[in-house]
Amino acid sequence: MPRIKCKRNIESEPNVTYYKPVGIPLRELQELELDLDELEAIRLSDYEGLYQEEAAEKMHVSRQTFGRIINNAHRKIAECLIKGKAIKINVSSED
Repeated sequence: MPRIKCKRNIESEPNVTYYKPVGIPLRELQELELDLDELEAIRLSDYEGLYQEEAAEKMHVSRQTFGRIINNAHRKIAECLIKGKAIKINVSSED
């Protein structure tokens, strides 16, 4: 049985929850879901420029967990950019 996912500190939910390539109808696109914790990791690391240790503290996770979250987020975003997929930000609550 998998471990229970700990509550992560997310400062705010995004106003925009969907990104897609221009000129391709949504019905023709594959999509990948980006979880809120992955978006928060991107915001802290790439946008705010924090080191992983600082960002992990803000999210209330270990540095190793933060590293896994940010790696998953980067992989998903790269796949969407390279293969022309849509990105859906999953804002649904997991409680």
